[in-house]
Amino acid sequence: MTPFVGAVPVTLYWVVVLVLAVGCVAVIALAHWRQKSRWITISAALLAVDLTLLALPSPVVPLGVLIPLGVLSLAIAVLGGGIATTYVLKLATRGLVRPGLFGGILVTEPDRTRPGVARTSPGAQHEVLRGGRTIGYLERFAVAATLMAGFPEAIAIIVAIKGVGRFTELEAPEARERFIIGTFTSLIWATCSAGLFYLALS
Repeated sequence: MTPFVGAVPVTLYWVVVLVLAVGCVAVIALAHWRQKSRWITISAALLAVDLTLLALPSPVVPLGVLIPLGVLSLAIAVLGGGIATTYVLKLATRGLVRPGLFGGILVTEPDRTRPGVARTSPGAQHEVLRGGRTIGYLERFAVAATLMAGFPEAIAIIVAIKGVGRFTELEAPEARERFIIGTFTSLIWATCSAGLFYLALS
């Protein structure tokens, strides 16, 4: 049974839910603009409070709230997940991994000869995991959208496609570490963001 009885408490409840979601998006936008990835912790706190509020027995969500909440959930998932992933990776690698020119990282090529592969000099570097930012946007959008649509099984397909596409680039330990940490962070953030919409419906 919902603890919110009466028109005013119910309206106030949904206003607070939307304000928290808007605040989360606003902090994400500021973090993008100011290039301050650590600000994502503020956004994560707002998201956690909003999820907690929605987890309470709540009144039936009006359509006028559900639609903007769905849009905000997708925005938080897609935009915020990139900053969250960057922040977590920075903490995990302590800033020692050099970024590449095309959104990947630079790894050292070992000095060895493989059939059909030219020998490289020791210390030569090449970029792997290119296009990671764009792939992350698409991944989080797909995850959040499928969860909001009630089709969580699609997450396995999304992860499988990403894993197969990146398989040949995961030879270097730095690439494997970045792939695993980045993927988990991205999936967790997208799932929590979609939880706003899911809990509002439930």
